Amino acid sequence: MDKTGHHRIGPSAGMTSLLAMPGFWAALFCGPAALLVTVQWDHPQAIWLAGGLGGLALIALLAAAWTHGRDGGRDWLADLLRDGAENSSDGVLLTALDGRILYRNSAFGQLLRSVGAGGSGLVYSLDEIIAQMPEGKPADEMRSLIAIAREGGAGHVEFALAAGIEEMVSYRLSVESITAGSEGGAALWRFEDITLRHELDSVHRAQEEKLADLLDLLPAGFFSADGDGVILYVNQTLARWLGVSPDRLVGTAFADFVAETGSEGDLKLKDAEGRTFSALLEQSQRDGDAGDVAYTRSLVLRDFIWRDPAAGMDADGAHAIASPFEPVSGERLRWLYDEAPVGILLLDLDGNISDCNRAFLKLLGCHRDMVVGAPFAEHISREDRGDVSASLSKIVMGTARAAHMEVRLPTSGDSELTISLYASRMEDGSGDISGLVLHFIDATEQKNLEIQFTQSQKMQAVGQLAGGVAHDFNNLLTAMIGFCDLLLARHGPEDPSFADIQQIRQNAKRATNLVRQLLAFSRQQTLTAVRLDITETLSELSNLLGRLIGETVGIRFEHGRDIVPVRVDRGQFDQVIINLAVNARDAMPGGGSLVIRTSKATFDTPTQRGHDLVPAGCYTLIEVADTGTGIAREDMARIFEPFFSTKEVGAGTGLGLSTVYGIVHQTGGFIFVDSALGEGTTFSIYLPECADDEEQADAEAVPSAASDADLTGQGTVLLVEDEDAVRLFGARALRNKGYTVLEADNGESALDVINASDERIDLIISDVIMPGMDGHTLVNLVRHELPRVKVILMSGYAEDIFQDEINRDPTIEFLGKPFSLKEFAGKVKEVMERL
Repeated sequence: MDKTGHHRIGPSAGMTSLLAMPGFWAALFCGPAALLVTVQWDHPQAIWLAGGLGGLALIALLAAAWTHGRDGGRDWLADLLRDGAENSSDGVLLTALDGRILYRNSAFGQLLRSVGAGGSGLVYSLDEIIAQMPEGKPADEMRSLIAIAREGGAGHVEFALAAGIEEMVSYRLSVESITAGSEGGAALWRFEDITLRHELDSVHRAQEEKLADLLDLLPAGFFSADGDGVILYVNQTLARWLGVSPDRLVGTAFADFVAETGSEGDLKLKDAEGRTFSALLEQSQRDGDAGDVAYTRSLVLRDFIWRDPAAGMDADGAHAIASPFEPVSGERLRWLYDEAPVGILLLDLDGNISDCNRAFLKLLGCHRDMVVGAPFAEHISREDRGDVSASLSKIVMGTARAAHMEVRLPTSGDSELTISLYASRMEDGSGDISGLVLHFIDATEQKNLEIQFTQSQKMQAVGQLAGGVAHDFNNLLTAMIGFCDLLLARHGPEDPSFADIQQIRQNAKRATNLVRQLLAFSRQQTLTAVRLDITETLSELSNLLGRLIGETVGIRFEHGRDIVPVRVDRGQFDQVIINLAVNARDAMPGGGSLVIRTSKATFDTPTQRGHDLVPAGCYTLIEVADTGTGIAREDMARIFEPFFSTKEVGAGTGLGLSTVYGIVHQTGGFIFVDSALGEGTTFSIYLPECADDEEQADAEAVPSAASDADLTGQGTVLLVEDEDAVRLFGARALRNKGYTVLEADNGESALDVINASDERIDLIISDVIMPGMDGHTLVNLVRHELPRVKVILMSGYAEDIFQDEINRDPTIEFLGKPFSLKEFAGKVKEVMERL
């Protein structure tokens, strides 16, 4: 029996009954399935499927837990699932079929407030929630769902509400009934903010429509087919040539339209009326997991073949044909080359550019004279040159007819495009290869959208994980550090136990850094941004960096002129530079050179760099360049992922570069990497320049530290904390400083303590995330009776999660966990002395 008087069932008995429930097995399938879909299926739609499976897993597991709890095995399993529900960003609500609320997590209450319901935080039934909602679609939709739930069914609705003058927020509310034998049933509700999902879907559809329009308007035919040759997609041009609408062509075999096949891709096609025409077919294929053909992509060029310009010379050496094309019909098709909406490039066998069309020059932003005659490799990023050279060599040697690859193309103005490159052979009059033809389709926007979408989902997943880990670990670390401080107050340096206590405290401090690194990648850590002179800061770091990288690596600083200060967290900026320097040292085991450069960078217009769009403005550029082994191309896309490392097992945690990435982006900056195997690596960090009018704001924002000599005070403090160890430490620390302390382990107990106490409460210190009533709701309720009470909210999560609530009430102070005795007592002293 536990402290609440409920009988606790041991794991063996509880698990035996749990394993017999279908809901448990549904959760067991859906949870791993969601993870498998996310990892294995590289497609934006996989994110929604994974989210759906994950939601099903949560619903099924909560349903099994509720039913299991009704049978008597509620305690240990219910605690576990309640913690999971509390850490979810989705709202979770469990109600009886008559509408009584049995459980509600904090997120559900916050989402209800966003739609105008649950304002007081003390609603006990669905009818009370609807009564507080404005009349309209949300209230009507919820009434319909209640009716469905009471009939034992399931359903969902989606609706949008205005969140500002021009902003709409989309929500999804779903319900599923849970049967519970003869004792009745319950309903499980899930409330989600799906605004981002709708926005990304809209952008993705627009990109697909834009790409479809581009393919449809090309003067060339495009189609894709499955392994059996059945058409999966066809553009308007090829459909017009064949005389059949695109929707009727899909599902038919392409072989039905082939009248005659020749060599090297030459063939004759027939249209719906039996008329034939000559065509050239260029095809690439994608193999499936079993090695068979998954699907093919094909380009159809009508009525001409590629010819070498030299094949059209007359006896005097003059060009008889001015075009690099010779139509089978004798008609010149120079317009197809010059006016094509995709870039076309002609290469000789030495890899030099012999000709290009206007669309290619527009992609590069260069004049024709800068392109023709130059090696093609100069226009490809260093990371892709090896793969492009290998693919083109296969075509020249005859081992491949054509090739399709994705490359990066640097352009003028420090931008970089992602290009779909199609390469095929060019033949002379005798049919021998004389060069290559390359087609370029700009896929930058589509690729960036896919990566940004994947990155946002990854950040959200890691952020939720990091937030939950941070909350639990920071509670433990707060108790460890706090009790160490209490022991150090009684054991001086001459005591034999002093050194041991210090070791425990220092290791607890080190553990907090691991939590901060996880929060850094998800951009949820609390930063204290100040105006920082980069040149001066790097000079102060030079001695430390010299000791870290050792004597075999030479370090050099190159500072530009008139470097404008930036706004960053000083400690986090030092961590960024140290991480990059240590990684550079590890990439140069035999020694080398490390250069750290600073300069000014100005973008007059938004500029594409990698997969990020850098807004127009003035930036301070910090480059960290080494002469090390470089980074393989296949590792470049994952280099900033948490727990990914190219080092040997045990040589690194894989959190260094992910921490750097998170810190830079949370500061409002951007970071890019340029590297190739054997050619060293350069990390480029762009930080927004700090405006002159922000200097005074920084000076005013510096908090006044409490004096070490006097942290004592007087007054009555109500300490609300559900973690017993943290509450015990906090209460003891404040009593030692002279305060009267009242304790409560949750929001409901705090209200009981206030009602039972005759003393005047001067300060409320409350954890934010607690089972049942959260700290912010508690404060709002208490201030109806105690309007002048001072408040400190504390949490193991990052401050940004509660920034909106804190900003709306300037009298609320925030204290992030973990904290030391000195920090805790100093914050209480500061708030108590404030008028």
